[in-house]
Amino acid sequence: MSSPGSEPGPFDDAPLRIAYLAYRGKPHCGGQGVYTHHLTRALADLGHYVEVLAGQPYPVLDERVPLVRLPSLDLYNDHFPMRKARIWEFKSVWDVAEALSFNTGNFSEPMAFSMRAWDHLRKRPRDFDLVHDNQCLGWGLLLLQEQLRMPVLATIHHPITIDRKFEIEHARTLWEEIGKRRWYSFTRMQTQVAKRMHRVMTVSDSSRSDIVADHRVPDERIHVVPVGVDPELFRPIEGVARVPGRIVTTASADVAMKGLRFLLEAVAKLRTERDIELVIIGRPKASSAASDTFERLGLTNCVSYVHGVPDQRIVELYSEADVAVVPSLYEGFSLPAIEAMSCGVPLVTTTGGALPEVTGTHDETCFQVPPGDSDALAAMIRTVLDTPDARARVGANGRQRVIDHWSWRHTAERTVEQYRALLAGSPSGPRTGLRR
Repeated sequence: MSSPGSEPGPFDDAPLRIAYLAYRGKPHCGGQGVYTHHLTRALADLGHYVEVLAGQPYPVLDERVPLVRLPSLDLYNDHFPMRKARIWEFKSVWDVAEALSFNTGNFSEPMAFSMRAWDHLRKRPRDFDLVHDNQCLGWGLLLLQEQLRMPVLATIHHPITIDRKFEIEHARTLWEEIGKRRWYSFTRMQTQVAKRMHRVMTVSDSSRSDIVADHRVPDERIHVVPVGVDPELFRPIEGVARVPGRIVTTASADVAMKGLRFLLEAVAKLRTERDIELVIIGRPKASSAASDTFERLGLTNCVSYVHGVPDQRIVELYSEADVAVVPSLYEGFSLPAIEAMSCGVPLVTTTGGALPEVTGTHDETCFQVPPGDSDALAAMIRTVLDTPDARARVGANGRQRVIDHWSWRHTAERTVEQYRALLAGSPSGPRTGLRR
């Protein structure tokens, strides 16, 4: 493995030195932290040197992957979200910029993190062969690419403009709609940055189409590399009994796009006719459409939240469940879907976004319903709970689909292909002897 300051070998097969940017990386839930952990570990397995530059919450990384902490003001932490920074916390101009942007109602982390990353990397221009950004798309990437002439690859799981659209559509009041529009104003920056990236990587054909439409990135610059799952970790656990009537879902972000409200409405319908229990892997949000539905329907005795647990406990929750549900209105890929399928639990999912592309065929590898339809969701869950043979068949087929199509090693290998293609076409010329 190479390391900063070392000379790589021949360009075609040399170990690469990657500066990987993660503006936030919550370890056990949320796609960014999971993607960061598994992809960087798989890249290290392939012999490449990866150094992660990250803001809070910091990702959990393999011991071979160094972490450079670029602390933000942590204005959105779990214990005191949306707090106001105190003046003595300002240690740099980027802290001031983050606070000023935040005070206008904007989500300021991506912009401020990208500038901290540029500030750090401009002092180390020869330590890395390329920069891999994970969904930040802040102004600092343009400085890296155009001022420092560092090759930059941007991963866009899906355009956050999609989240913006759903949040505004589902705003409960005019004041909430105004707040959402201000909060998501950072997506204008992301569009400007994305369309100037020389190479973009995304996770599905569905996301690719949305990036072209919303960020106006030329189609030929976007390349699909699906994410993966570890089928040896996410697997059926022998000896763990299914709990009759238990449903499990993942809600790492209680936002409109995830469709949790519709699942809660479906559970409320089903509980009138049978014993049923919903376990939500995620942290409850104090004020949202889902929390309003939870209180309105009186679901406190049949719905529970589990958060901050390791992957092994999540695997156990899947093994204990009769059925897993992904009720999203839209997904760019959906790690929870393939993790559930890998565990052999039958999956009920919507057809929102890339979900059909990921989960396969209805009644073969999953069960599908239209997004945003709680009646259809309740009817499908009822059918699945009442047909144990179909549950077993679809659960087994779903796991086989994951084994056949996705692994983190495969994701890493295809990502390296994108790195080498970026370097081969980079306008910055040779870097540290890579190109000879």
